[in-house]
Amino acid sequence: MNEANEDQRQLTKPIVLVGPMGVGKTTVGKKLAKVLRMPFIDTDALVVAEHGDIATIFETSGEDVFRDFEEQAVETALQTLAVISTGGGAVLSELTQQRLKDATVIYLSSDGRHMGARLANSSRPLIKNGLEDWRRIYEKRKPTYQAVADFTILISSLSLSATVAKIREFLGV
Repeated sequence: MNEANEDQRQLTKPIVLVGPMGVGKTTVGKKLAKVLRMPFIDTDALVVAEHGDIATIFETSGEDVFRDFEEQAVETALQTLAVISTGGGAVLSELTQQRLKDATVIYLSSDGRHMGARLANSSRPLIKNGLEDWRRIYEKRKPTYQAVADFTILISSLSLSATVAKIREFLGV
């Protein structure tokens, strides 16, 4: 049996990446999925494919409608043994928090040092005042990220490869 098949055999639950917006959940998730030879699912991409642009959803229908769409996207994603990247606010849903108990949840935490550059030309609906809004939202959500996580990794000073290696080490694959 080759190494990738052994990795998949050991992993029996979806791997879900949570953390603040802009931290790199999609980037880390794609790399981790490739290394583990698993499917990758981005819940924001599911929302966009089904309902259209996220900023437009916020503008025309409001955040509550977006959160409902997001909750549905997470539910759909969790039905596949995959690496799943969630939106920064996906954990706000109590139903999603319950559903995450059936997954391995990795919290990508940040000290915020690199976020200014990452958010510079952002069209994220909740980031009107840049880093100030990001910090306020992150501080509010941090306890929820911590509560749902099986493993927390501070990624601020890690390369993508080092981040993926630490996650693999935690997973035992």
